[in-house]
Amino acid sequence: MSTVVRAGLLISFVWFVTSSASAIGAVSTAKLEEAKKAAAARGYVFVGSHDEIVAKAKTERRLRALSGFEQSAFNQLAKVFTQKYPFLEVQLEEFEGSEPAQRFLLELKSGKPIEWDIIHVPPDYYNDYAQYAKKMDIRGMAEAGVLSMPPLMIDPNNRNIVAPSSTIMSIAYNRTMIAAEKVPDRWEDFLRPDLKGRKFVVDIRPRGMAALVPRMGEEYVRDYARKLKEQEPIWVRGDSRAINAIKAGEYSLHQLINYHSCIRATKKDPAKSLVCKIIEPVPVRLSETLGILETARYPYAALLWLEFQASPEAQKIIEDAEPRSSLYVPGSVIAELTKGKQLSVIDWKTFHKSPEWIKMAYEAFGFPKAQD
Repeated sequence: MSTVVRAGLLISFVWFVTSSASAIGAVSTAKLEEAKKAAAARGYVFVGSHDEIVAKAKTERRLRALSGFEQSAFNQLAKVFTQKYPFLEVQLEEFEGSEPAQRFLLELKSGKPIEWDIIHVPPDYYNDYAQYAKKMDIRGMAEAGVLSMPPLMIDPNNRNIVAPSSTIMSIAYNRTMIAAEKVPDRWEDFLRPDLKGRKFVVDIRPRGMAALVPRMGEEYVRDYARKLKEQEPIWVRGDSRAINAIKAGEYSLHQLINYHSCIRATKKDPAKSLVCKIIEPVPVRLSETLGILETARYPYAALLWLEFQASPEAQKIIEDAEPRSSLYVPGSVIAELTKGKQLSVIDWKTFHKSPEWIKMAYEAFGFPKAQD
């Protein structure tokens, strides 16, 4: 990241923190009481002050959280968090993938005791998981300034689910195998005749295609997926295998990949052959969705952890490990990368539709199978 961007990020973060602090001071007792009553009417708990949250967390003394971030990221997050709240002992575990999500959901439904306080809420099972989240009005507390978090980071309907990061999608290519001027500038460029016949990679789990729907519409994406199939691409599954193959020169071009996966791979590319290119509209998905488990033993420590995810320290750690910070934090890498660009965002209004749109694009592909 350039010095200018880092400086801008720092200024924005200072503004965000000081503005949040001012908001806390400015909110009147009457307004807080109104917010508390509104939360109660919805069946949510509303804590009236940050000091009260901290005081209760001090009596809990522990936190057990699942995380969808890379282990290097959440280890550093835990280190900085415990420096800020030294009275808390933190246990973190990585949680990602469809199979672990299915198993964990079965455990939740069985009613067996769950040891975690913070749970990862996978988009594929969002509504199923959300019903097991503790009904604390995180959105309301953020809006009132009790918690220093951008309210847009929190689901306005399920007011207890937080997305501290955003995933943007890009294309990736090997610059030694395809000239920069021949690399697509638009999504429709992948339909050019010169790119037909195993000239580029398409993931058979089209999360990026689903993220084009909010701006482009279902019919466009369905038709585009069918036309991509007619291009006879190389079908693969998963970012890691595909990006390593492009970096190694096995393939030249990837149609849609997680930008953070691409950037991580460039850091391990001594030949500097791998390039990550953002084109418009930029597909964006809310990611790393988290909630406090209904049966959490340490819910107030969990509140502090969720708030911490939006802090300058946490966002920088996330950015350094994998550029997947929040679109809603002013000055973040993701906010800067997408500034002034056309976006297609799977946000809280459409989050629950993501699995349906993935399935739609997959069916339009004609059920291709991954190739070795």
